Amino acid sequence: MRALRLLLRDPVAALGLALVLLALLVAVLAPWIAPYPEDAFESHLLQRLRPPSAEFPFGTDNLGRDILSRVILGTQGALVVAVSVVAGSMLIGVPIGLWAGWREGWASEALMRITDIFLAVPQLILALALGQLMAPGLGTAMAALALTYWPFFARTVHAETRRLRGALFVDALAGLGASTPRILLLHVLPNAAPAILVRATIGMGFTILTAAILGFLGVGAAPPSPDWGLAVSEARQHLPEAWWFPTFPGLAILLLVLGFNLLGDGLRDIADPRLRRSRR
Repeated sequence: MRALRLLLRDPVAALGLALVLLALLVAVLAPWIAPYPEDAFESHLLQRLRPPSAEFPFGTDNLGRDILSRVILGTQGALVVAVSVVAGSMLIGVPIGLWAGWREGWASEALMRITDIFLAVPQLILALALGQLMAPGLGTAMAALALTYWPFFARTVHAETRRLRGALFVDALAGLGASTPRILLLHVLPNAAPAILVRATIGMGFTILTAAILGFLGVGAAPPSPDWGLAVSEARQHLPEAWWFPTFPGLAILLLVLGFNLLGDGLRDIADPRLRRSRR
């Protein structure tokens, strides 16, 4: 509750939280609040590329589908991709960071050098390369993003584990005969949880943006999926006449990524009191 109060005191972080909660609410209620949920995947060529109106507030696309309905339904896919990719990255990166941060020796150093190699290459380039090696599709994009984002968690957890390894409570636990897995899982990992949460929140926004880029480039979601990046890609050949076609999916990407980034910045300030003091 204290963390929530601190978060709400920061107007920027509170705005990020509001945007994320709004997206979650839209995703949960999407089948009921979308004006034309049944027609979002079907073609209606007689009403193609209609501008925004009372009947179609966001207009229609090149196949006559309601853009508002597709943007609302696309919220579900964007959040599923973000949560799945971040969860998969954590499953890989957190154990590696814990083990490498606790141990000494060549194996730990080798793991972190591999991590550094992944971090040195832009994630989008790696994801595109992996996406080209596998069959294009949403599952491929999610797997590629998870396999390229885990080093961020590994590096974060490694740094926290190194910091906590020399703490007095860790020495006391070792002196009492606590096993290494018990110390790591029950004491080190909970103390590193704030940093992991911040990384996960920021990572969701970054993942949504990267997944949209992959969809735009044809490596991610495939038609007729209501993917925001795919919608922007399909709209290119109809610009500038059908300006509404890419505008509203693009705004959806912007607002959701902005929400996660603002929320992540607010959580980072709460997790590190030195940042709060420096801003006063």
